[in-house]
Amino acid sequence: MHEEPHRDWTVESLARTVTMSRPAFARQFKEVVGHTPLAYLARVRIDRAARLLCDTDHPVGDIAQAVGYRSEFAFSRAFSREQGIAPGRYRRTASVPP
Repeated sequence: MHEEPHRDWTVESLARTVTMSRPAFARQFKEVVGHTPLAYLARVRIDRAARLLCDTDHPVGDIAQAVGYRSEFAFSRAFSREQGIAPGRYRRTASVPP
């Protein structure tokens, strides 16, 4: 997940990667991490995107694809939901010196 956040991960494919059944993997993942696998993946993607927004001048659409979103719109909605601010505004705010 961390190495390839852009992959089209499913709980099934994650479970297969660690040679577990889907239900056992999902249950154990939530017990250990505290979040479902896909909720955790969303957080990983948004965190990576936030770093890219601050550290690069790549277009938002390119960042969206790099972290696993198929459209800039879907990425913007997810980012805004998690961060409470749109990606473009986040970038502008993060680049203003304190």
